[in-house]
This record gives sequence, C-alpha cells and structure tokens, in this order.
Amino acid sequence: MTDPSMPGEPGPEIDDSQNPTSAAPGDDARQPFRDMLNQLQGMIDTVAVKSGPVLREVAAKAAELAAVAGERAGPIAYKAAEATQKFGQRVADTSKEVAADLRRQPTADNGSESEAHPANGAATDHSDGETHDWPSA
Repeated sequence: MTDPSMPGEPGPEIDDSQNPTSAAPGDDARQPFRDMLNQLQGMIDTVAVKSGPVLREVAAKAAELAAVAGERAGPIAYKAAEATQKFGQRVADTSKEVAADLRRQPTADNGSESEAHPANGAATDHSDGETHDWPSA
C-alpha cells in the first residue's frame, strides 16, 4: 500500500481534458435562446419608449386633480375654522364664568351666598342666556 502523503509518491490523477461527449450544449444549441432573449429585450425597449409619454400624461392628470381638490377644500377649511373659533370662544367664556363662580366668596353680612350665583351646584343663568347645571362639590 502506498501513502499519498509521502513525498515522492504520485498523487491521484486529474483529468484536465474537455468533455468529449455532446451532452454539453454548444453554440448551436444556445442560439434559439439568444434569439428569444434578443426579441424579449426588443419588446421591453419598445414598451419603455412608448410608455414614457403615457406615464407623463398620467402624472400630469394626477397633479391637476390634486390642484382641483386643494381649491375645493379651501373654502370648506375656512368654514370649519370659523366654526371651531366660535365654539372655542363659547367654551372659553363658559370656563371664565365657572372660574369666577368658584372664586366668588360668600357675602360678609350674614355669610350667605348671593341668589344669582349659588355655590352649591344649582342651575345658574349666564349672560349668554344658557343655563348650566354644575355638579356640587
């Protein structure tokens, strides 16, 4: 028995020659695939060239629609802002009145509260004509 790790001994033989069988595809076998690939590339190039103007037109139409939507939304936004401002003012007025009611001290003459602003949470008429029922403390 020979040891291949020993110096001077020949190693396993390696076959560097080409495959002699026709199992490997040659240039003739690849040609139909190259033709199909070239045809596919031509179709892709045609679609890319022809779709450019169409895509630009679609983008322009989308921009026009966005502009129209913005123009129509403007007045609605102003109306919503006005309504919000009015509601916010009413809330602020009511809050100021509640704060004034809470800070109001009983009169010094007999220790009783005024009839207009009872602090026990009963219904109170305000200057805006609304009546609010505040919870008792």
